[in-house]
Amino acid sequence: MQFYSRRKKLIGNSQTEQLYGHCLQFYGQPPIENISLSEFETFAVDRLKLLKTVENLGVSYVKTSELYTKKLDAEFSNLNFPYKIEESANFLIEYEKRRKDHISHFILRLAYCQTEDLRRWFIQQEIDLFRYRFNDLPSKNIGQFLQYNNLHYHTISIDEKKKLMDKLVTSSFAVSGSTVDGKDFYKVPFQDALDLVRTRKVYLNGGYVYIPHQDIVTIVLNDFRTRLSKALALTARSLPAVQSDERLQPLLNHLSHAYVGQDYSIQKSIGKISLEQIDPLSAKSYPLCMRQLHRGLRDSHHLRHGGRMQYGLFLKGIGLTLDQALQFWRSEFVKGKVDADKFDKAYAYSIRHMFGKEGKRTDYTPYSCMKVILSNPPSQGDQHGCPFRHSDPELLKQKLQSYKVSPSGISQILELVKGMHYQLACQKYFELTHSVRTDSGFSLNHPNQYFMESQKLLGGPGAGVKVEVKREDNPATKPPNPSPHQTPGPGNLPQEVAAEITEDLDSFFQDA
Repeated sequence: MQFYSRRKKLIGNSQTEQLYGHCLQFYGQPPIENISLSEFETFAVDRLKLLKTVENLGVSYVKTSELYTKKLDAEFSNLNFPYKIEESANFLIEYEKRRKDHISHFILRLAYCQTEDLRRWFIQQEIDLFRYRFNDLPSKNIGQFLQYNNLHYHTISIDEKKKLMDKLVTSSFAVSGSTVDGKDFYKVPFQDALDLVRTRKVYLNGGYVYIPHQDIVTIVLNDFRTRLSKALALTARSLPAVQSDERLQPLLNHLSHAYVGQDYSIQKSIGKISLEQIDPLSAKSYPLCMRQLHRGLRDSHHLRHGGRMQYGLFLKGIGLTLDQALQFWRSEFVKGKVDADKFDKAYAYSIRHMFGKEGKRTDYTPYSCMKVILSNPPSQGDQHGCPFRHSDPELLKQKLQSYKVSPSGISQILELVKGMHYQLACQKYFELTHSVRTDSGFSLNHPNQYFMESQKLLGGPGAGVKVEVKREDNPATKPPNPSPHQTPGPGNLPQEVAAEITEDLDSFFQDA
């Protein structure tokens, strides 16, 4: 009861009314209240899930299509974000949704302002999200939104509309004489609508353009993009001060490449995959990144630090036991320049460490797609990383051709790579190599997820294996045996412990 009475006082505050007076906003003012670290993390992860859904749907469907809208509607409902004007909605519930929307946006600003690539990705997803929500607003609420954000775009009068009837019909797309009466037209300075002027979609007269209701979103989106781009640049400047807070630093550092799907560190099928199956499995059920690592290992009988970490944890995730892993790596390395004695002294400890049997007994998790893409980029001589992100397009094309991907399929993949949709490019590779003619039915976020989905289709040894579901990605490690009341996550791993663990493990992976 005390909680709600306090919240009612907040609702009556003029500052909060200004922040949450409309279900859609430009996020011009930062949050003005204190929140717990738990709420901070929950809000950030939920918005990240929403933005990743927006990205996946935006490539798979036409952004204004009925199916696109239906799927996004469901995601908004599941994650409890505001997206529709509901007159009968409980005001307290609606307030909480708007509060979550506002705060979560600013949290991800902190996480995604750090590099140009992150800023570009964040801006694109937020723009697509804004477009979807704006298009869902009724006409009267669009006017309220424009007024609320001091956007002086006013609808023309009925008399002026009748006077300009012929001009509006001939210049505006999807407008006819019978539909003009039922449409709002906005009179906007032409410099605010250069895209529409350039494509000749509006009537221009006396320095003003007349924009039909369905096209005003173009103007508003341009304004939103400009404001958000400037805001991210300003946020980047102040980031060092924020990162000095030891409570926030681990969360912000990992949100930018957080994995929000299933946890593949615990397999119920441990030991069900034999060493003899690895070669055929690599050809039919490995994602391209792991297939590249496996091929590199077989060819050179060696992988450098990054490759051993990425591939070793993947193998652990698909079901190899510690004994199998030791046998696998030893048999391969001794074919190269490492004899059995050197392997046991220099490499065996690191493999046992990876399985939590040495050192601090830490259970290392397989790398998610975002971690592979954004952390530890490969240098010359390395095999790790994401081929869609880190390979030259021509080399990637040759590799896909060698794997018998059709020319049209290669074109589709390269187009996704060009748009920096690396995970979607990998998902398209999955569909093409598994002859999935329609939507594959899942959003690819993890190499081990790729393997599991492949085995489900092929009915192999990994089919039907259940895995634990987690809220977010761990940094690279997680504490052993967490208590039932503790949610494992980046906020629960002290910075000095993480650094010590990483240094300890890295020392055993360095090349001689």
